[in-house]
Amino acid sequence: MNPFSKLKESEILELKKSTSQLKPAVISIVAMLNKHQEGKLYFGVKDDGTVVGQEIGNDTLRTISQAISAYIEPKIYPVILQVIFEGKPCIEVEFQGNEIPYFAYGRAYIRTSDEDKPLSVKELENLILRKNKEQLKWDRSICKEASLEDISEEKVRFFVKEAGKEYKGLENSLKKLKLAEDGKLTNAAVILFGKKPEGFFPNAKLRCAIFATNDTSYIIDMQDYTGDLFYLIGEAEKYILKNIHIGMRLEGLKRIDVPEIAKEAIREAVINAFCHRDYYEYDSVNVAVFKNRVEIRSKGLLYGGLTIEQIKTEMVSERRNELIAEIFHEIHWIEKWGRGISMILSMEPEADFKEVGTQFIVTFKRKYLEESKEKVEEKWSERWSERWSERWSEINESQRSILVLVQTNPSISKTELAEKIGINPSAVQKNLSTLKKKGFLRRVGPARGGHWEVIEE
Repeated sequence: MNPFSKLKESEILELKKSTSQLKPAVISIVAMLNKHQEGKLYFGVKDDGTVVGQEIGNDTLRTISQAISAYIEPKIYPVILQVIFEGKPCIEVEFQGNEIPYFAYGRAYIRTSDEDKPLSVKELENLILRKNKEQLKWDRSICKEASLEDISEEKVRFFVKEAGKEYKGLENSLKKLKLAEDGKLTNAAVILFGKKPEGFFPNAKLRCAIFATNDTSYIIDMQDYTGDLFYLIGEAEKYILKNIHIGMRLEGLKRIDVPEIAKEAIREAVINAFCHRDYYEYDSVNVAVFKNRVEIRSKGLLYGGLTIEQIKTEMVSERRNELIAEIFHEIHWIEKWGRGISMILSMEPEADFKEVGTQFIVTFKRKYLEESKEKVEEKWSERWSERWSERWSEINESQRSILVLVQTNPSISKTELAEKIGINPSAVQKNLSTLKKKGFLRRVGPARGGHWEVIEE
């Protein structure tokens, strides 16, 4: 059986028929290094996996080594071996290197699927920038101006407890979380547990706004928040839920609030925005509530070469801020298996993901659940007529309507009841008294600030 029959050329594997293709082989090595910093190449195997063998003379391996040494910069030191497949001699070249960008014959290439694509000047610039950022990731970098006095021990203690660990002092806890080393604090330590992270990082910030229409022409409200990431995530979630419609559903006789956008999907998108954003870029995470949609915007395009299609169809993720991601994972805010996007789509199938300029944007379509109130009221009426049977006939239509309205809004006022039912306030008072006397309704708390409660025993 041909060991290559099931293999195809990929982003880390190149197959060459013979050393007559040495120059394109050198280019392939560079392309794979620039994309994945490693790879393998075989001489004596056609690109469809057919083993044809390679004639190997006294200088063949040396010729390959010399070509790699002469035409690839920076230098790499591959392992070049003679191997036997199907009884035929072949040559295996295995290589790796982290000194990107690599050049072959004076030009840089990148691997795309099984092809070697020349890098443009702009692509080369981005590759170099990415390399520099990789070497000094923002969240792992030391915050030189910060000291332990700038960290909230209360926040760290609370987190450690939530993570199910034992608290053994501030410095020791930060060290175990890999947030401090030799008494020096990382950026992640400050932005997660700092007393005032915004004093060190102006982009430790959340900006929220409500717009009257489907564009930004008229602003109804705008709020800015600063603080640690846990606080900002909580405020973003609260702001969205406070400013979208909340419908209802029944579970038995219990009323369950149902936001028009799933709460779990909102939370996941907000956490992702703060976890994966590019903190080298100045700006806040922005939440925009429009008439027809909610947008969550964060600085930083998809990391590690991922595409929109890949994050939607495959459970993969690349972490720009590994330390921050690990902290969120400790308290189960995110998973290591890249399931966040699939979870959002399972709850909100119409959620949209896009990259615009230097921003990543998640968009949720608003569904307006206001009309569901009528259905809820109808269900309550049906359930109570079955539950109370003969007693249901003891009360009139206005009294039944009052029960339904009180159940869906326990704090409803007598004036609102009168307007919704279409009777005067004195009639409302009379019907309320009847319902209380017959044991259908009770008042909890004072006239001002109290609420109504349906008696279901």
